[in-house]
Amino acid sequence: MTSPVVTYEVDDGVAWLTIDRPEARNALSKEVRDGLWEGTRRFVDDSGAAVLVLTGAGEKAFCAGGDLKEMAETSLEIPPPDFLPQFGRNIDVPKPTIAAVNGVAYAGGFLLAQQCDLVVAAEHARFAVSEVKVGRGSPWAAPLSWLVPPRVAMEILLTGDPLDAARAREVGLVNHVVPAAELRDRAQALARTIAANAPLSVRAGKQTAYLSRPDVYERAEEIWAPVYRSADAQEGPAAFRDKRTPVWTGR
Repeated sequence: MTSPVVTYEVDDGVAWLTIDRPEARNALSKEVRDGLWEGTRRFVDDSGAAVLVLTGAGEKAFCAGGDLKEMAETSLEIPPPDFLPQFGRNIDVPKPTIAAVNGVAYAGGFLLAQQCDLVVAAEHARFAVSEVKVGRGSPWAAPLSWLVPPRVAMEILLTGDPLDAARAREVGLVNHVVPAAELRDRAQALARTIAANAPLSVRAGKQTAYLSRPDVYERAEEIWAPVYRSADAQEGPAAFRDKRTPVWTGR
């Protein structure tokens, strides 16, 4: 890996891809996004890695989402299709992936956790699709009601409020919740259990599990396009940058 903010290491057949920007709560700057693309491609091509674990450095954040200061500076509207690797959507990742969520997983961080096949969370982890609070879009959350009950998905999307790890496990978003000190070991053990199985069977099992997931991303992109292009979509990141309350106009 050439990125100083994303690291890749293989531990006993398990690849660990770590966002290492804890001072910014592992927010998704361009450098981080480029590093995630590089690390994901490396895992796909790595014959010595059977399972990927995605995590963040530090104890506060798995990933707090997009870098709102960067968004304000670039006046980002609709993110391009290759803005961020979305496993199974804009990059084929046939081998299993696990999110080891070590803190907040908000917005783009929620996206990253959602796109992994399994999720292990520390007890203090929090999950939120927080885009409604900053006027941005979340078309990537289209499969959410396949992962959790529809009314839970509705509350997550409309309030932007976080779920704690226990609630996330209760509704099916998370597989296991463990003390923070045990997160790496538990994720590694789960990954090693999978890695010890027949690889063709594992890959076919992953494909089978996704057969019932609706392919609704294209329609979701159409729904969210006017939001991305709105004045509010620029106001949210600008208010964050300026440390003030956003003034929504609905335009």
